[in-house]
Amino acid sequence: MTTFVPRPYQPAITNHIIDNPRCNVFAGMGVGKTPATLEAISTLLLLGEVRRVLIVAPKRVAVSTWPGEIAHFRESFGHLTMAVAVGTEKERRAAIESSAQIVTINFDNLTWLVENYGATWPFDMVVADEASRLKGLRVSIQTSKNGKKFLTGQGASRAKALARVAFTRITRFVSLTGTPAPNGLQDLWAISFFSDAGKRLGTSFTAFSHRWFRAVPGSDVKQQNIEPLPYADEQIRSAIKDITIAIEARDHFDLPPLFVYHFKVELPPAARKLYKQMETSLFIELAGKPIEAFTAGAMTQKLLQLSSGAAYTDDKGSWELVHDGKIEALESVVEEAAGMPVLVFFHFKSDLARILKAFPKAVHLGDDPKIIEHWNAGKIQMLVAHPQSAGHGLSLQHGSNIMCYFSSNWNLEADLQAQERLGPTRQAQSGYKRPVFLHRLVGAGTIEETVVKRLKTKASVQDALMEAMKDRGISP
Repeated sequence: MTTFVPRPYQPAITNHIIDNPRCNVFAGMGVGKTPATLEAISTLLLLGEVRRVLIVAPKRVAVSTWPGEIAHFRESFGHLTMAVAVGTEKERRAAIESSAQIVTINFDNLTWLVENYGATWPFDMVVADEASRLKGLRVSIQTSKNGKKFLTGQGASRAKALARVAFTRITRFVSLTGTPAPNGLQDLWAISFFSDAGKRLGTSFTAFSHRWFRAVPGSDVKQQNIEPLPYADEQIRSAIKDITIAIEARDHFDLPPLFVYHFKVELPPAARKLYKQMETSLFIELAGKPIEAFTAGAMTQKLLQLSSGAAYTDDKGSWELVHDGKIEALESVVEEAAGMPVLVFFHFKSDLARILKAFPKAVHLGDDPKIIEHWNAGKIQMLVAHPQSAGHGLSLQHGSNIMCYFSSNWNLEADLQAQERLGPTRQAQSGYKRPVFLHRLVGAGTIEETVVKRLKTKASVQDALMEAMKDRGISP
């Protein structure tokens, strides 16, 4: 059993949650926001400030990370009771209707939870772990003729469901995330809404966007892209600063360096021809099978598939090989690793199938916990994982310090979370001084180059936001 001994900056997180009933904690990956939050929850339960707490998190985090932290710090948190509302409906109901002080649930079950327990909502405190998952909220608060307030609008169903009880049933709300603005400043509106019902950034996304953004010239009127006005960055940060604390690992740890290498993969002539044809006519024929993209989004995905080396030929997952350029590039990465295990990230199932075929010793990261154990013990030479399954709470740093993106996509949050599974922060926390190497295989002259550039731009916006939120008297 282990006692939770806070690092110098963690009490600031705990106190921020205790002192601010509705608040944001923008804590970078690996800084220990989970035990710091548990310390706050423990104190609030002890003082009678809250009766019962709901923690909403990605599935793996809800099932393993939060219960795991209580088990790990048993001497400090062993008095807390926790139930996991994940699984069959019977299992979820048993957890919610139990006497546990804390219940964890995954985001995908939020709509079900509100629909079934909205009228008898049993939680007066909610912690949204990775609150950026709620960024799709697009509701507004309206007032009826008789003075009653109600929600109207659209948006992601799980976020909208939670908004229905956020202010009528919940007195304390904590938004935890290490990626508060994965797609830019526009993502902050939903997080802020759960904290203050629109007091700081506007009672609707429309009001928020009209105040601080403008339409990107030339963008589709029906699905308009927006960009922040010159003064938006500073004003938005200033507006939410009083309820927000930001902590980053680099301010408190002597982190080993991260070396990033972009491996440009040239498409063979035949593959390049297919790529150009899809890019211009939105149609190609592959192995006698017609492949057509009806929207810009569909075309983007087809181009990324072609860049990666295979393309889906129907909606059932069938695919055809286009080229093996990336397989050959991955062979070079493995050879350069000189026997050190490599963590490989993929985005398409066709990527996974091809990697496993080309590297017989490779292992796919599934639900079996023994895979992680074997990886960290050095028994797996190549671990292949999708970024969304390898993020949030997994510790893979004992197995290696080398990772490779076989393919890339637009999701900055998943991208950053996956990197940090064995990234510099994890290495430093485990006492390793070794540098971290990240290889990214990028189709030369393809949309994948744009994706990688866009990910970097998004990250710079987020870095600037985190810097602006740090001024809370916490010295590194």
